[in-house]
Amino acid sequence: MAKLSKPREGSLQFWPRVRATKALPRVNWSVVKADSKKEGLLGFIGYKVGMATALVKDSTDKSMTSGKKITIPVTILEVPALKVYAVRFYHQGLVVKDVVVAIDKELKKLVKLPAEPQKIEPPAQFDDVRVLIYSLVKQSDLKKTPDIAEVAVNAANKLEYVKGLIGRDLALKELAVYPLVDVRGLTTGKGFSGAVKRFGISLKQHKSEKGRRRPGSLGPWHPARVTFRTPMAGQLGMFSRVHYNLNVITSNSIAEKNINPGTGFKNYGQVKTSYIILHGSVQGPAKRQILLTPALRPTKTQAKKKYEFQELIV
Repeated sequence: MAKLSKPREGSLQFWPRVRATKALPRVNWSVVKADSKKEGLLGFIGYKVGMATALVKDSTDKSMTSGKKITIPVTILEVPALKVYAVRFYHQGLVVKDVVVAIDKELKKLVKLPAEPQKIEPPAQFDDVRVLIYSLVKQSDLKKTPDIAEVAVNAANKLEYVKGLIGRDLALKELAVYPLVDVRGLTTGKGFSGAVKRFGISLKQHKSEKGRRRPGSLGPWHPARVTFRTPMAGQLGMFSRVHYNLNVITSNSIAEKNINPGTGFKNYGQVKTSYIILHGSVQGPAKRQILLTPALRPTKTQAKKKYEFQELIV
């Protein structure tokens, strides 16, 4: 008889499994690649509306369905206008100065603001300029408190480009939308969960003592401690995750092309500003804030896909 063998359950890639501290994850902007021909911000904030089915025309080269209309699963994100809150200067990877350029009353709930907007006076030494943006989410009737995120800038003269953004509402059509994007956000929170649901361990035999939905052993006597590899109960969900290489099917303003169903989207309501439609699923429930960035490591398989949006089937 062959030796019984079974690999362990549950990924050890993400540890510790704790609830995320921020709704919008940080981004290592030094590794995000940008198209030199596209000037603009390298990220923007969206809010998950929900999933639907889209009717598209497949224009992918050498595809089995090339030239035909097909249906694909898509996720709809609402992207209200953005505004620059502060300009951040870096030198050798460290923040050397922050200049607050917006004192809107919506920000007072989140950060401490000066009495008046500050003038942009760059420090003596700096090698990078980034901006802190916040979403004008009140335009969508989703909530009143905006979300803040740090975003890198792609421009020949970053400082001069940033100066031109201050005080303006930046709509989606002014942002650089790449054909492939990475989606950063938090997964759906599930609270305190047992080891079976959290790590996928098998149920023990029905006559086992001290419970069926727990590990059979917490480990050896020595070392006299419980290692992190032992599947145990704890927090599940609300984890920072990244979905790589999602194709952008279309993006538009609701004033130009209305995609709202008659009763609105389930658990969300009506889309009132701009929107972007992505191929596939996005982590998190409806109304979750999402940060979209250019693809960090684009693949040829995803890059060659070309879909022409026809209509939405909710």
